[in-house]
Amino acid sequence: MFKETSYTNRLTFFQKIRSIDLILISCVLILGGISTFAMYSSEGGEMLYYTKSHLIRFSAFFILMILISFIRLKFFHSISYLLYFIILLLLLYASLYGITVSGSQRWIDLYFINLQPSELMKITIILCFAKFYHRMQIDNVNSFRNLIVPIIILIMPMFLVISQPDLGTTILIALSGIIVIWLSGVNIKYFISSFIILVISTPFFISFLKPYQKLRILTFFDPEKDPLGAGYQIIQSKIAVGSGGLSGKGFLQGTQSYLEFLPEKHTDFIFTLFSEEFGFIGSIGLLLVYSILIYRIIYIGSISRNFFSKLFCYGYGSSIFIYIAVNMSMVLGLLPIVGSPLPIMSYGGSSMLATMVGLGVVLSSKIYHRQIIA
Repeated sequence: MFKETSYTNRLTFFQKIRSIDLILISCVLILGGISTFAMYSSEGGEMLYYTKSHLIRFSAFFILMILISFIRLKFFHSISYLLYFIILLLLLYASLYGITVSGSQRWIDLYFINLQPSELMKITIILCFAKFYHRMQIDNVNSFRNLIVPIIILIMPMFLVISQPDLGTTILIALSGIIVIWLSGVNIKYFISSFIILVISTPFFISFLKPYQKLRILTFFDPEKDPLGAGYQIIQSKIAVGSGGLSGKGFLQGTQSYLEFLPEKHTDFIFTLFSEEFGFIGSIGLLLVYSILIYRIIYIGSISRNFFSKLFCYGYGSSIFIYIAVNMSMVLGLLPIVGSPLPIMSYGGSSMLATMVGLGVVLSSKIYHRQIIA
């Protein structure tokens, strides 16, 4: 049953428009503009396929984000479990019948977009856990049942995604779920115990990795071991970032990207291209925009009157931070290459769709922040 305040019932369309978080929307538009120029630069200063496709997708999904923001929170609460099972079935379908690219079978051809269900699962797992822990007494959070059920919910999509294989997304889904579990009030001793078990069992898990995944981990420790193979991307990435200096080489002036030394400059390594052209100052500016975006997400969670939207906003804001940290650490050589896109900036329809859907729910939490879900 859902209880709503009279304030929520009296909201008109124009009141909803005025309640939208303009700072958050401004950050999204700024990131969309920067990403479009970065995509334009990645194609040598021409409006070709990637730039056009990225701009069209951003525009379409931005409109979708605004439309989602007008939907009441009780709707997202009511469909959370259903959405989880739908995405889980899509993951299974992708693993069995999906499109195979570069040895990974993780996409479903929908004609207008190659959908990657694992990207949508990043958002869905947060929604699912937010509903699971909503209205749960703090004393019940640490009960055996309430510890086992979330683990099962989390392990099922992880198993399907790792089988595709997609180690990077598997890790990000796991971290998204673990963050919400921690925020719900689960005792820290369970996390410490789990971490110890994970460290002890690491050799066992490594034995199941594909040869190229093992090579990526080994290359992380010594990129020069295979400078023209597995270590090529990270070496060229660090050269590009370092050559940008304080203020960068200028728009369309990046040599590493323009001369095609960066193979994936429009996807996971988009930050490398940006850093080379705009340098340390530009990178700090980009981080500032991301910081404001994350702050607004957390702030919206703090003013929400129901635990569902609080937990979702806190979990989603933390997840966005992790996505950014993993991507930037990866291109700087601080983490192994795991295939993690930079939110909004990187080329990719599924990643963009998942990010905009998540932000749409956050904006809905702002508009209906006085709504109480019982």
